[in-house]
Amino acid sequence: MEYYKVGTMVNTHGIRGEVRVIAITDFPEERFQKGKQLFIDNNEKTPVTIATVRNHKQFILVSFVDKQNINDIEKYKGMDLLVADADLDVLEDGEYYYKDIIGAKVITEDNVEVGKVKEIFETGANDVWVVTRLGKEDLLLPMIDDVIKNVDIENQLITIDLLEGLDD
Repeated sequence: MEYYKVGTMVNTHGIRGEVRVIAITDFPEERFQKGKQLFIDNNEKTPVTIATVRNHKQFILVSFVDKQNINDIEKYKGMDLLVADADLDVLEDGEYYYKDIIGAKVITEDNVEVGKVKEIFETGANDVWVVTRLGKEDLLLPMIDDVIKNVDIENQLITIDLLEGLDD
C-alpha cells in the first residue's frame, strides 16, 4: 500500500490529546473529518481514527479515538499524517493530486521539452507549478487554462502554451 502526506502534527494543544496540524492537501475538509482514518508516519504507520476536528488560527486541531490524553499523543509530535492510496477519491476532470503532477514532464504544444514539475505552491488565485529546467532558472507556471493545455496523468506528461512573458 502507498501513502501520501496530508499534514504534519507540529505540536500538541491542551491536555486532551489534540494536535495542531498544518495541512498540505488541496482537500483539508475531506481529509480531516470525524471518523476518517489516517496513518502516523512512524515505522509502523500507526493507524488513527479522527475523533474531533476544528479550525484554530492557521492550524487544524485534531484528536484521535483512543488517544484523548496528551500522554497518548505527545510522542508523535512532529510526525506527518498520511492517507492510504485506497482512501483517495476519484477526482473530477481538471482536478489533480499533487502526487500526480510533481515529477511530470512538461512540453510545449509543438513538442519541445521544457522540464519537470518540481513543486506546487498555492497563491490566492490559482496554484503555481514550479518547473525545473536544465541550464535555466525554474519556470513558474500558473495553473490556468490559457497555459496548461493538457494533463496526461497516465504518461506523466503536461502540455503547455508558453505564453509570452512567462519565460523571461
